[in-house]
Amino acid sequence: MAKTIIKVFVILLSITSFSRMAGADEIINWDECVSEAKKNHPDLASAAEKIKGAKATKEITRSATLPQVTGTASESTSNNSAIGSGTSTDYEYGGSIQQLLFDGFKTSYSLSSNERTIEAFNYNYYVVSSNVRLQLRTAYANLLASQELIKVTQEIADRRKQTLDLVKLRYEGGREHKGSLLTSEADFAKAVYGVNQAKRNIYLSQRKLIRALGRKTFFPYLAVGGLDVKDTNLIRPDFEKLCEITPSLQQLIFQKEAARFSLKSAKAGFFPQVYVTGTESNADTDSFPRQNQWSLGTSLTWPLFDGGNTIATVQKARATLNQAEADEKSGRDSVVLTLSNTWTELQNAVENVAVQKKVLDAAEIRARIATAEYSIGLLTYDNWIIIEDNLVSAKTNFVNTQLAALLAEANWVQAKGGTLDYD
Repeated sequence: MAKTIIKVFVILLSITSFSRMAGADEIINWDECVSEAKKNHPDLASAAEKIKGAKATKEITRSATLPQVTGTASESTSNNSAIGSGTSTDYEYGGSIQQLLFDGFKTSYSLSSNERTIEAFNYNYYVVSSNVRLQLRTAYANLLASQELIKVTQEIADRRKQTLDLVKLRYEGGREHKGSLLTSEADFAKAVYGVNQAKRNIYLSQRKLIRALGRKTFFPYLAVGGLDVKDTNLIRPDFEKLCEITPSLQQLIFQKEAARFSLKSAKAGFFPQVYVTGTESNADTDSFPRQNQWSLGTSLTWPLFDGGNTIATVQKARATLNQAEADEKSGRDSVVLTLSNTWTELQNAVENVAVQKKVLDAAEIRARIATAEYSIGLLTYDNWIIIEDNLVSAKTNFVNTQLAALLAEANWVQAKGGTLDYD
């Protein structure tokens, strides 16, 4: 008996020590998480830089359509003692300008390709934002569930303690056998373990949230909010129509269009290039020469044979286009299937929450009645503990079911392309 009392005391002390560790140092809500992720997440920063790079590439291409101006200046000293002229210094400065007139629309097609690439990277940013939202929402939901499980597991531990006390009284009164007492002690120990496990899971959930926020250093947050699903979308949508506006498919469409213009640009390599050029220079032995020369004209270059480079470039561009077209078709089919799957899982998860709530309500009422019946001897321990176990399972199952519904909602929003700006 003394060993039993000591064991119970140690377990209660464990619960108290973990209770003192409960809670986080700062509260954070969903809107604050979204705002911080927008500023700090490295994936978003990377996607934004890709857009800047694509815009810079377009400006590089555009530069070929603008006048190309160069300036030159030189000074040279020579000595020709053989003819007795001695040392002389010549000065020259000048400039030239060249303007592209026609290149078979190669630059124009390249610019069109660049513009589609920029749009593709814009949609890539939305895709990344959608993925970041899924990571963030998953981490936030897990933290909410972990916090709720601490309350639930503490309730279970308190209930198991009450069960143990009641069984102990009946055992001491000779109305219960030792097996029932030992089982109750084991159930209480498992309940305490559940509390401790839930508290440890809080730390892990906070770590995942910090990662999803894009923070470098750990900080113990306490999430605010319930486990209710908002975006239930009970009416089945037109998945094919919804697919067309998703960022992932739009990205593939613009990648295909960029490849199409790249192919046209590659074919333009077979056409001649026409330039107008002008030069002016001054040369003399004076520091500021005054002997002026200038020229103005046009030039035409036509690649007759380049070792097959242009042909190979066209073949590569055509293969890239074919690949982009295949990726678009595959992507459309994949998005439609993902939308169908995530919507179905959301409906199943939401309905299951309602079912598990009824199961929990029934288990609580049944357990209340069974406890009263056991306390007056109308119910055996074996039958009573089954009902108690059902209540414990119903409590934890309900929280896990709510979490599953929240995660299903997050996946549904991500499948639709919902970004961090999604309400």
